[in-house]
Amino acid sequence: MTLIERIPHNSAFRSPWVLGWIGLVVTVLGVNITMVYLAFTTSPGLVNVDYYERGQHYEQTLLSRKARAPQWIIEADIPAALMVDKPEWIRVFLVDQAGQPVDPDAVTLYAYRPSDAGRDFSVAMTREDRGRYVAKASFPLVGVWDTLIAVNSGEDEYSIGERVSVSRY
Repeated sequence: MTLIERIPHNSAFRSPWVLGWIGLVVTVLGVNITMVYLAFTTSPGLVNVDYYERGQHYEQTLLSRKARAPQWIIEADIPAALMVDKPEWIRVFLVDQAGQPVDPDAVTLYAYRPSDAGRDFSVAMTREDRGRYVAKASFPLVGVWDTLIAVNSGEDEYSIGERVSVSRY
């Protein structure tokens, strides 16, 4: 005797509507459980480990950095038409308030992929001329990237960021 034959003839569990609703609820719960599992196992890792401590000192850090800031003008020259796996020259220009070129200790280009932290990369920029730094970068994936050019001078770091779009062709 099968399971259906054991259910009384006048029971609601023999109705296709009730069976459909039960199947729908089971399907929705299964999809939700799958999504929760995938959310935990494939985390992109975009959150800093010490986010709470950094947040507590954010205002203090912002004010002290603003007081120490050398008032430089940092300007990035990133090509508008970036293509996947095609190396492009990215430049940054550094001048002080008087318009004189500035030479910091180090300049680094960081590229962050908002949807995949595993593809993030950084490139040290080299001095091309006084106050002008350059790096050749190739973006491995199509889509949106956040670029950050960090300028280190002593213990301080100053940066400029820009969102870029990388196309296939």
